Amino acid sequence: MSELHAALADRWHRAWSGRDRRAFLELCAPDLHYEDPLTPEPLLGTTALGEHAGRLWQAFPDVAMEPTGTPLGDDRWLALPVRLRGRNTGALGSLPASHRELLVHAVCWCELDLSGERLWRVRAFYDAHAAAVSLGLLPRPGTLRGRAVLMLQGFGLWGGAAADDSLPPRSMR
Repeated sequence: MSELHAALADRWHRAWSGRDRRAFLELCAPDLHYEDPLTPEPLLGTTALGEHAGRLWQAFPDVAMEPTGTPLGDDRWLALPVRLRGRNTGALGSLPASHRELLVHAVCWCELDLSGERLWRVRAFYDAHAAAVSLGLLPRPGTLRGRAVLMLQGFGLWGGAAADDSLPPRSMR
């Protein structure tokens, strides 16, 4: 790992953990493109990223981003394995606070700008479903509630693999 990669990774962690939107200004190119599972379309620019981070900080005031491995990359690309940890004590959009702990592992796939010194395109990959389960927004798999949701969606409605799954059990005919 190069010193530049280590510095970029450290600044990325500190920007997300530090609750200062201005931290993205020096770290990211002005025409940054950022995406994660919660952005319906790419965010353009450091201001948009700062606003997105601000929503996270409002919902998770104690959130911290920590490295979970060595950054990998070359002159143009950088992969940052990270973990976000925090307690949801603020509203998350229209959802009230769950007061639950969130622990999300992610990989930030970064393309550097032409100078190789700033982040230009960043895509964060993480399991949004697992995050929703940990916050209590979705039921845990395998629980009665989890099975009920699957049943309502049409999965396993009649249970088991019967000869003719299109028919309900005899007791329901």
